[in-house]
Amino acid sequence: MKKDKKPLSNKNAAKPAKTSTPLLFETSWEVCNKIGGIYTVLSTKARVLKEQFGDNLIFIGPDVWSETNPSPYFKEYKTLLKSASKLELPFGITLRAGRWDIPGSPVVVLIKFDGVYPALDDIFGEMWAMFGVDSLHAYGDYPEGCAFGVAAAITMKALAAHLEARDTDVLAHFNEWTTGMGLLWLRNIMPGAASLFTTHATSIGRSICGNGKNLYEYFNAYNGDQMAGELNMEAKHSLEKRAAINADCFTAVSSLTADECAQLLDCRPQVVTPNGFEPDFVPGTAKYKKLRAAGRNRLLDIAAKMTGRKWNDDTLIIATSGRNEYRNKGLDVFLDSMAQLTRTGAAGKRDILALVLVPAWVKEPNGELLIDLYNGGTLPVTPDYLTHRLNNEDSDPACCRIGQLENELQTGGEQQVKVIYVPCYLDGGDGIVDISYYDILPALDITVFASYYEPWGYTPLESIAFGVPTVTTDKSGFGQWIESDVAKGNAANGLESLKETGVMVAPRDDNSYWNTVITIADTLSQFAAAPAADTAACSKSAAATAALADWKNFIKYYDEAFDVARENRNKRIK
Repeated sequence: MKKDKKPLSNKNAAKPAKTSTPLLFETSWEVCNKIGGIYTVLSTKARVLKEQFGDNLIFIGPDVWSETNPSPYFKEYKTLLKSASKLELPFGITLRAGRWDIPGSPVVVLIKFDGVYPALDDIFGEMWAMFGVDSLHAYGDYPEGCAFGVAAAITMKALAAHLEARDTDVLAHFNEWTTGMGLLWLRNIMPGAASLFTTHATSIGRSICGNGKNLYEYFNAYNGDQMAGELNMEAKHSLEKRAAINADCFTAVSSLTADECAQLLDCRPQVVTPNGFEPDFVPGTAKYKKLRAAGRNRLLDIAAKMTGRKWNDDTLIIATSGRNEYRNKGLDVFLDSMAQLTRTGAAGKRDILALVLVPAWVKEPNGELLIDLYNGGTLPVTPDYLTHRLNNEDSDPACCRIGQLENELQTGGEQQVKVIYVPCYLDGGDGIVDISYYDILPALDITVFASYYEPWGYTPLESIAFGVPTVTTDKSGFGQWIESDVAKGNAANGLESLKETGVMVAPRDDNSYWNTVITIADTLSQFAAAPAADTAACSKSAAATAALADWKNFIKYYDEAFDVARENRNKRIK
């Protein structure tokens, strides 16, 4: 990753201006805390926001770190924000101010909020009385999200006063249900602030899909409140719904999610804010070539050690990645597409290495593979499709399906299509691959994200940003954006679509599973057999499409959301 040109130093610790530039707070559980796609949203748009707001942009995240386990993304500066870390806050909340080590180096405040937990029963009672939030059946991570949200709201009010900003000069942006309690609490203690709430995926929509129910076939008949009761999601759903209704501006990341919110939350977002990408995350040409060579060497070496045979340099390397949701993220379709390639012989004479780069419940690196990789061993690796052993190999859906596919992928002689499961975060220190995800992306030839439920879809956008063509579905917000804004309703199919936009959007619904499998397998077959000039054209088109999703092109939707929030706030406080 390229660093911002300005060093992370106290010399860059400007004080927010007491002028017409508003104070923008943005909070999420994933600020300086890399868990999922929201981290990518925030970290990639930071530079563009910083250009608008300067150091009046302040991210707020949870301080879940310790001296023995420090955040790799946070650089602390105790004098930043007029020494805000010395503020004395209620509930024993403490702050650490610093900068987020990403392009733009924005100001960030991490908060310890453990002291809020004892007060949650009283807070839940107030939220029920004031906004109708039903926390009665709360469980799991609900109290944690609420404690953090309340602490974030208290921090916003305290920082605004400390920095001598008027309440009406404050924009407060909350992401996902995990910060929803903060939005409502801020409305209570700082009504002059203009609030925004973004849902990246509704909690009840994700739950419907995760429980194997058909979302699309019965979409217009679903009632969010009823389904929340059926799926034991009352607390999260109630909080998310009330935050959406009470925000001065409610946004969603795609038109797909906006429709979902209207149906399940009874509240349609005023603005759709599609997710962009920061081009500075993509390496330059020279570095890219080095990363591609190093990554391919590593992946092919792992495959050779696991299978006991050499994999040629022209092996087609395909991958899928993302959250470990077997059906929602299309892992089922991806694996069945690999089997389809084998059954039809569609791969031709070219070897295919298919990687499932999806974090799971990892126990440890595969010991036999470790010996082979680092000590020159030649032991057979068991099983020969797992780079890391899992605690639940007999119940992990992807692991079980790959085990079943081993027989289907054997076509006599050497196995032409090999699936390998890399079930860990690629952070550069997993013990086997030891290359970070962004550094391994250049090694791939094509990616597949066959999502059933995908409000936006950062993984395919990341892929094309790195010049790696991708296959996704029309059940992702990204896929719908490709069809409506890039292909403009004139999308081609198969290889031709990859040559035109770098993206193939496959149809998927509740009754076309095998059609989707066949469509994706056919596209991969065409790509595998394509001449180098065609695959190069696919890569070039992928990068060109990604440029359209640069945050500098998408930030206008946030500007619109800020205006809507101010306008509605002004009406509210008249």
